[in-house]
Amino acid sequence: MTALFDSGWYEAATRFAAATGRLHGPVVLFTTWGLVLSAALLVAAWWGARSRDDATMAVVLTAPVATLAAFGVDDAVKLVFAEPRPCQVLGGVATVLPCDPPGDYSFPSNHSALAAAMAVGVLLVHRLLGALAVALALAMAASRVYVGAHYPHDVVMGLLVGGIVAAAVGLAARAFLPPLVADLRRGGLRPLLRA
Repeated sequence: MTALFDSGWYEAATRFAAATGRLHGPVVLFTTWGLVLSAALLVAAWWGARSRDDATMAVVLTAPVATLAAFGVDDAVKLVFAEPRPCQVLGGVATVLPCDPPGDYSFPSNHSALAAAMAVGVLLVHRLLGALAVALALAMAASRVYVGAHYPHDVVMGLLVGGIVAAAVGLAARAFLPPLVADLRRGGLRPLLRA
């Protein structure tokens, strides 16, 4: 897959990054650890779901599975397209983070897929926390372009893959798993699943 159609946007982003050196530290910190914030929102959604119905609890309990599934799908797509990182293809582009080695493909972005999957998991359970998780996912996607790791289309596709997989898993859980959650809530897991 060629990235010619958005290499100009990528180069504009790296020029912006080069001109905003004071942002490097916070953006690198966020792009490295921002997924922990998304996971914390997922934990908060689980905590709140303890006082909600079985269908809501089913969604939040399967959100980690959906996130892992999104990563797997995203990685499979990566292997199919095998798109080199933009910093390997475009000469003379200065990046905030060192360029990843050949074989660590660019399309789609794993960070974006993971952030989107967690965001959808939270959004299906709690709207306010979900809106914050969506904002974090969009910020994660932007940070991956800012540091020079991805083309814009890489992060857009990562967001789509993560969001679609998580929505499919969450909606299936809501439809089919409430009886199982009801059984678990009556058993030894009751303190974790019911307020």
